[in-house]
Amino acid sequence: MSTVVRENIGLLTDKLTVKVTKDEYFPSFEKKLKEYSKTANIPGFRKGMVPTGMIKKMYGPSIFNEEVLKSVEKKLYAYLNDEKPEIFAQPLPLESEFSKMDINNPTDYDFAFEIGLKPVFELPNFSKESLTNHKVDVSDDMINEEISRMQIKGGKMTEPEVIDNEENVLNVLFTECDKGAQAIEGGKSKENSVLLKYFTPKMQKELMGKKMNDSIVFQLNKTFEGDKLEMMLHDLGFDKQDADAASKFFKLDIVKIGLIEKRELNEEFFNEVYPGKGITTEDEFRAILKDDVAKYWESQSRNQLHDQLYHLLLDKTKMEFPDAFLKRWLQSGGEKPKTAEEAEVEFPTFSNQLKWTLISDKIIIDNKLEVTQDDLRAHMKEEVMRYFAQMNMGEDMSWLDSYLDRMLKDEKQVDATYRRLITERLFDYLENQVKTKDKKVTTEELTAMQHNHQH
Repeated sequence: MSTVVRENIGLLTDKLTVKVTKDEYFPSFEKKLKEYSKTANIPGFRKGMVPTGMIKKMYGPSIFNEEVLKSVEKKLYAYLNDEKPEIFAQPLPLESEFSKMDINNPTDYDFAFEIGLKPVFELPNFSKESLTNHKVDVSDDMINEEISRMQIKGGKMTEPEVIDNEENVLNVLFTECDKGAQAIEGGKSKENSVLLKYFTPKMQKELMGKKMNDSIVFQLNKTFEGDKLEMMLHDLGFDKQDADAASKFFKLDIVKIGLIEKRELNEEFFNEVYPGKGITTEDEFRAILKDDVAKYWESQSRNQLHDQLYHLLLDKTKMEFPDAFLKRWLQSGGEKPKTAEEAEVEFPTFSNQLKWTLISDKIIIDNKLEVTQDDLRAHMKEEVMRYFAQMNMGEDMSWLDSYLDRMLKDEKQVDATYRRLITERLFDYLENQVKTKDKKVTTEELTAMQHNHQH
């Protein structure tokens, strides 16, 4: 009778030895030989009349190995199913008995496998934790800036005769030259488009009133500042930090002057931005826009709070892993085999992801967080309605139910929606477990926090 023996061989790592006897695999091996002899097509023999000895000689070793391994696999997974050890991934084979397998001398075999065990761990005490809820106040200036951006985005490009507005778009030719405007042989030469407001205030004054075909000589570092200087250096093919390049002289020839004529704040514009809302006045438009902007920054604040919760759980949950097993699994468990060196490089990120998976799974299971079929359907319906509302598809939605039925049969769609919803439920739960204190921040400060932490 086959047996499975389990022994510890390291931190959270056990060895399973599966013993398979001749009596278990040999009858099925002989049965397979007979089946092959009945179905094999071999020149010189009628189908079904091939001698078993010839089949054994031709196919015997591979059939023999296959039946032995089938018996091993059957016993291994029966053991795992009965004992239910909490393991990572699949067992990995250790020393192999392949070299001892002999069709002419069938006997009992031992096959060894390594399993990595999931750690037992405790979550931090949420009630003792306090996090910061970074809040953005939506000001009238922010709304004015957003409206101006919308007016420019939907505006019409005009071609004024002279430069008279910081919003002018200048199509220019940059030519590297000396202080006296003499072109340098082999120097840089490039056409570019630049907003007037990108220049320093002093240069903006100098450019005001200039027309097409006018020119001016300047030094880069006296004409652009900060990130605008870095941008111009990069556009001209220099390193952003090249101080020598920044002091070079260039001749600027004005090829074309442009200005975007802003859209008027009227009903036509309001309905383009918010179709179907029936907005007729600028005050109504500003109120709805302010509400939208506030909701956006509230969601960004919440995302940043979620980032704090993520780090709280990762940093304060003590957990050990069967590192050697997991690194071996990384080498063989993916679509393409990896070297030991590649697995070593990937392991820190992989182990962090694994730690988060174990933590989040524990919270979801312990607190019975769930997503029902009705939840999936409702969320999908909301997404579809939002999408088609933007496309202004009309009021006839009789097709919606059958469309949702098809979506719910798409495994990838269902899985992606489930993951999104269960993650929302997880963070909703966590938010209610910790104390938070509000802190006013600017949009730039909040955006910088998010750029530093993407998970």
